[in-house]
Amino acid sequence: MCGIIGINSNKPVSATIINSLKKLEYRGYDSAGIATLSSGLINEIKSEGRVDNLEKNSLVQNMEGTIGIGHVRWATHGSPNSINAHPHSSQNVSVVHNGIIENSTLLKKFLVSKGHKFKSQTDTEVIVHLITENLKTENIVSSIKKTLKSLHGSFALGIIFKDQPDLIVGARRGSPLAVGYGPNENYLGSDSYALKSMTNKITYLNDGEFCVIKKDQVEFFNEEGIKINKKVLEVSSEEKKYEKGDYKHFMAKEIEEQPTTLKNGINEYLDNSNNNINIYNFPWKTKDISSITLVGCGTAYHSCLMAKYWFEEITTMDVNVDIASEFRYRKNRFKKETLYIFVSQSGETADTYAALDLCKKNGMKTCAVVNVVESSIARESEFVLPIHCGTEIGVASTKAFLGQILILYIFSLKLGLLRNDLKKDVFIQKLKDLKELPKLVKQTLLTDNKIQTITKTFNEAKGSMFLGRGFSYPIALEGALKLKELSYVHAEGYPAGEMKHGPLALIEEGMPVVVLAPRDNHYKKTISNMQEVIARGAKVLLITNKSKDEIVSENIWETIEVESTNEDLLPFLLTIPLQKLAYYSALKKGFDIDKPRNLAKSVTVE
Repeated sequence: MCGIIGINSNKPVSATIINSLKKLEYRGYDSAGIATLSSGLINEIKSEGRVDNLEKNSLVQNMEGTIGIGHVRWATHGSPNSINAHPHSSQNVSVVHNGIIENSTLLKKFLVSKGHKFKSQTDTEVIVHLITENLKTENIVSSIKKTLKSLHGSFALGIIFKDQPDLIVGARRGSPLAVGYGPNENYLGSDSYALKSMTNKITYLNDGEFCVIKKDQVEFFNEEGIKINKKVLEVSSEEKKYEKGDYKHFMAKEIEEQPTTLKNGINEYLDNSNNNINIYNFPWKTKDISSITLVGCGTAYHSCLMAKYWFEEITTMDVNVDIASEFRYRKNRFKKETLYIFVSQSGETADTYAALDLCKKNGMKTCAVVNVVESSIARESEFVLPIHCGTEIGVASTKAFLGQILILYIFSLKLGLLRNDLKKDVFIQKLKDLKELPKLVKQTLLTDNKIQTITKTFNEAKGSMFLGRGFSYPIALEGALKLKELSYVHAEGYPAGEMKHGPLALIEEGMPVVVLAPRDNHYKKTISNMQEVIARGAKVLLITNKSKDEIVSENIWETIEVESTNEDLLPFLLTIPLQKLAYYSALKKGFDIDKPRNLAKSVTVE
């Protein structure tokens, strides 16, 4: 959430900052702004809405200055308007901020008593005035150190100073921040994605650290203001231009890319010549792990829940799933034989990172399942399983979800084999089925027309339900989440057997209910639950897999059949029509599909 860019160069920077903000717009798009230093003054320009609005401003097009900062905002404190947009500036200091300052109200009272006047409703503005106040008696490094010690909460900061026209200060606690290195210029960014177009040499700040960025030099400091050395990492120099192509939205493209995503993941992890899985650098002995705890938020949490079913089915380990935002506020009883797996597309999810940090402090075994291998969660984990999905721009995750569950499934197979919980011949058959999955997903993607015709019913209803049992239950949750995220209609996922215990009271005439009932061990029970909602007037959309057997039920509104495979892999196929249902529902309403309201791609605040 919120994107930061800073550039200190020997040439004008405003156009480059704008281009970088466009890359960061997936992190926040309520408002945007830029500030540069020129002619001894801070020049600040902000606008409500997207970066395009900022770019069209003629003042931005003529903006001078070889040093500057930019920001895209996802609102936390204060309405999304141009006043609350970043940067926030005094006569002497300009600041961009990602995070939340939890003691901002107390700090504001203190600063007002000192004569400071505030313009915005944001927590960020207290940082501007606090630095301004501290600069009255301190030098740059001391004033920054003193300011950071006063702030409670999370932050990534980019700061420029009227009286210091040759430097930018960056600081981090909780929220990610990176430094990039170029010829006669250096950069600050909230992630490597925005920096890759300018450099492949990057340093990541750790919690509590800050830096002073000059055109030809970068100095790093710990939280005590003591100078430290940092490694310069070389990330992939290949700048892949990820465009929509002929697709109307990135999400549409990302849905259609899923066969390729799965194929990439399978090729990366499967050893065809030896009928094995390429996870050989596992840092622990499997006999030292007797349980697994999976941790994630939102769609990643659903991936964790899906993996729980697989790990329990394939191995003899105890498996727990935790919502990351609850994890560190519970009284966890850490056990040395537990492996903690953290799932995050961006690898920067604040709640998940905080859970990881807590586990590390307690000496636990940690594993990351991420899409960005340079991310904070990846860097801080002992073991990393990349999902190899490539860039995902749509806020509502699609290909990353399939990538996450694919790698978690592959990991469960590997552990099952290593622990002798899975017989070799069964293991080999499951690998054989897995290799066919991309082709089956590609065939299942052809369900477009039928889904488009039924979206009207979902859009007109007060709400809807998604029901599933066993492997299908996490997919029901994910389908409901997608519809909520994109169409802004109420939708809930439930275990099909729970209908009788309360949710059945919500069923009324014409209410759309999605029932996931693949031909698995739960099929007959799920069909019985389906009849219960049909009897009360629901319009049931049944999603099952192709079979020679007839569907043993009547009065079904619509049926969609996906391809058939073994029970382990059916969740991948059931996911596809649910993604398309959410997409076409939002499309018919004319909503912004890639950037749904109030949501951001990378959730870097708690």
